[in-house]
Amino acid sequence: MDSSGLIALLVGVLLCFYGIRSVNLALLAAGFSVGYLIADAFTTDSWTKLWVGLGSALLMWLVVSLIFRVATFFVGLATGAVIGAKLVSALAGPGSSVLLGIIVVVSVAFASALLAEKYSRRALLWLTALGGASLILTGAALLWPDAFDMLRHPEDGWQQTVMLVVWLAVGGSGWYVQRQIFRKRLGLPPKEPKTAPAPAPAPAPAPTPTQPTEPPAGS
Repeated sequence: MDSSGLIALLVGVLLCFYGIRSVNLALLAAGFSVGYLIADAFTTDSWTKLWVGLGSALLMWLVVSLIFRVATFFVGLATGAVIGAKLVSALAGPGSSVLLGIIVVVSVAFASALLAEKYSRRALLWLTALGGASLILTGAALLWPDAFDMLRHPEDGWQQTVMLVVWLAVGGSGWYVQRQIFRKRLGLPPKEPKTAPAPAPAPAPAPTPTQPTEPPAGS
């Protein structure tokens, strides 16, 4: 069991289900995800992956916050890179070209960054959900390799299909949860409160029977 898998899983949950809450939070989580997944592709050492992820998160946050100040674009870029890496992991076979994989990752990253810049939080909602789901799958596979290793590096066609279905299901869940929690931040109208059913009218009181009056005595 990879000891850093738990941290990856928790960061993935944070990004997937809470990423739209704060641009800085999404930036840190996305930066960690990119660094961690890149390190995971080249090393199996838990601490190396963890430190690369933390360094990537800190570096991205510092660069964006202090220099560029266009955090939305870079959150889209980072989450898009995570999504692209997961697509390559899901669809590439043993003989696939490394250059083609790099092209896919870069293309998805820049397309995601442009979408985030144009559509802002609506695009970031999908990107954080899918990017977080990518890291959730990797963290689960590292924690429980016997059961979930296919979610990290699927090999056969059916494993690739299962990974894609699980990935989209987790990402869709994150999209739904964030959409319900952060409706105001996303510019969505508040949910209308459920109206309670009107109470049934009370039954009319039964008429009181009148007692017959006795005639006066001596009549």
